Amino acid sequence: MGTIAAGIRNFGCGILTAAVLAGAAHAQEKVAQLPIRTDGPKSLDPVQGSTTYDNMACAQIFETLLVNQYADPMKFEPLLLAELPERLDDGKRFRFKLKQGVKFHDNPCFPNGEGREVTTDDVFYSLKRLADDQYEFENWWLLKDTIVGLNEFKENANDGEPSTPADYSMPVEGFKKISDHEFEIELVAPVTRFEWVLTMFQTSVVPREAVEHYGEDFFRNPVGTGPFMLESWTPKKDMTVVRNPHYHEVYYPERNAWEREDRRAGLHRAAGERVPFLDKIEFTMFPQDQPMWLQFAAGNIGYTQVPDEYFPQAFDKRTKELLPEMAAKGVRGHANKLLDFIFRGFNMEDELVGGYTPEKKALRQAISLAVDLNEFNETFYSGLNVVYDGPIPPGLDGYPEGGRAPKAYQGPNLDLARRKLAEAGYPNGEGLPPITYYSNRGGNAPEQTELLERQLSRIGVRLDVQLVDFSVVIDTVNKKNAPMFSFAWSSDYPDGENNLALFYGPNESPGSNHYNYKRDEYDRMYEQILTMPAGSERTEIMVKMRDMLLEDMPYIGSMARERHYTINPWLLNCKPTERYYGWFKFLDVDDSKR
Repeated sequence: MGTIAAGIRNFGCGILTAAVLAGAAHAQEKVAQLPIRTDGPKSLDPVQGSTTYDNMACAQIFETLLVNQYADPMKFEPLLLAELPERLDDGKRFRFKLKQGVKFHDNPCFPNGEGREVTTDDVFYSLKRLADDQYEFENWWLLKDTIVGLNEFKENANDGEPSTPADYSMPVEGFKKISDHEFEIELVAPVTRFEWVLTMFQTSVVPREAVEHYGEDFFRNPVGTGPFMLESWTPKKDMTVVRNPHYHEVYYPERNAWEREDRRAGLHRAAGERVPFLDKIEFTMFPQDQPMWLQFAAGNIGYTQVPDEYFPQAFDKRTKELLPEMAAKGVRGHANKLLDFIFRGFNMEDELVGGYTPEKKALRQAISLAVDLNEFNETFYSGLNVVYDGPIPPGLDGYPEGGRAPKAYQGPNLDLARRKLAEAGYPNGEGLPPITYYSNRGGNAPEQTELLERQLSRIGVRLDVQLVDFSVVIDTVNKKNAPMFSFAWSSDYPDGENNLALFYGPNESPGSNHYNYKRDEYDRMYEQILTMPAGSERTEIMVKMRDMLLEDMPYIGSMARERHYTINPWLLNCKPTERYYGWFKFLDVDDSKR
């Protein structure tokens, strides 16, 4: 999302020379050059990952028991399993059968360097890692209070020193091994999200030998079962993965799995073929959007998210159709509505902006009332975003009708904002020190921050802006050192519970509750909806939780994006989705079209 430049006007034959030469150099192998937006992953160890970019990298190397379907990411299917798990006792117990013959990557951590077959013990070991204090980064919340005995394992297996690994020999009551390829997991209660959690990259299956062999360096020496293996990684710059020669049998989705529009785009043509097709993927990190867009225009990367400032150069703003001049070059467009929650958050433990007294709430409400999200939408997103109240994105239970909730402090309402600021003890901003605000320095975040500063200045609120790499934003928030901050959350699975979990007290930083929001009443309601089936009673409780958040204002929001992509003609089988990132194994290239 960098500064606006004449990127698409350079979409010509002269620049394509580099791409043609690159294609010739790789004539003996299939290589795709792909982007990772921002400065990329911070770790290649699934239990230490939390961001979209950690996910994108890890999903090429590691695999989960279940995975989102490529043709329909709102559904899941077996990956390391031979079949979908069997639900027993009304969802309180699950029986699993592992796929036979799946092997870990060849690696020096194994005898003779040969990867061995995945077993039940590997699954149990990998899930236990989420309870190891050594790795307690953001992801314990996924399994906390979920599996019988896992909380007790966490309490008893750790000796209180995060630098010391847990004692993995301690059993977990809810893990029942039937054989090397069959097992059961018993839940504390029939948690609605459990199967979706098993699609998330943090629950990937890893071999104990590799973790112990590489120790603290496992995060940069990953060993999994995935379609690709790590060749090289220069943090914040690039990463290359190569085909796993012993990848187990996974096939491209059948023709009838694809919608008519997908078939028109040729996505069905590889139906039934074994994957992966690529020999190598070369990822480049792009902290700034302009270089990414120019590299796409030059034909040097296969696809790109279209930065919002470049949208009019690729799509018709009114119809959202790809421009004819782009289509004439063989470029294909794709749109994807995200389960998206774009916000600006407050650290509720911060001395200045945190707290629950009427005065503290009034300060945050004043700030929200001064912010005009529609101006952000028009200025930076071509008016394509959905502006809405609450943390639950469009399409999910708990989303307010028409996007508007009655209790929201949605701006701009400067008169009410000034009254609220006076209630907070800062009439016209007098006596209010600058609020330290962390945001990503990449893309158009600096310009967005300037607009935020201008909007807040109208009521006398000032910011102390800290523009840093995205990974630094996350690290600062995890350490509770960011009074105010900005980024986006994409739902891990299609249930509003996932977004409400962001405010559950026990999930405080470094967990997913980046706001460190803690209300006993809210926590009790969250624990209640965890085990409730979908229905009006559950939705009613979710609405109460939503409205409580709108009153307490631990964040300013919300917006949901409709992401638009452009795809170069040489990249085949590409239907970008942010629901999961295991889809790169389905990609192919036709270098004659570079």
